[in-house]
Amino acid sequence: MASGVGVNDDCLAKFLEIKLQQKYRYVIYRLSADNKEIVVDKTGSTDSTYDDFIGDLSEHDCRWAVYDFDAKPDEDSQIRKLVFINWCPEDARIRAKMIFTSSRATLRRKLVGIGLEIAGTDWSEISYEAILEKASRH
Repeated sequence: MASGVGVNDDCLAKFLEIKLQQKYRYVIYRLSADNKEIVVDKTGSTDSTYDDFIGDLSEHDCRWAVYDFDAKPDEDSQIRKLVFINWCPEDARIRAKMIFTSSRATLRRKLVGIGLEIAGTDWSEISYEAILEKASRH
């Protein structure tokens, strides 16, 4: 189901800056106030931590994000992936969830080069440990 929501050009520009230039650690996207367009909500500098990222996500509103996940689980391995996070907290408004869910594919199609997709409705599903576990398997 398509929502008819557009994607602001800045969304792709910021994604390419994170993908090709490692200019940011993360980019968070949201729906515009009139629900007609997906826009950039926030970016995190390259020295931002995963905790900074979690702190920038809305506690009650749906968001999408791309996180440049870079981890060294042990001395013999390195994991680096662009992770697409679909954050839809359980207590978000029903109408917002419906628009958000139907708009995800519109944004996702524009973001070529994602290494892992994660969907979360509560903080444990998008914790650093959860991302690390899923990134280690892919």
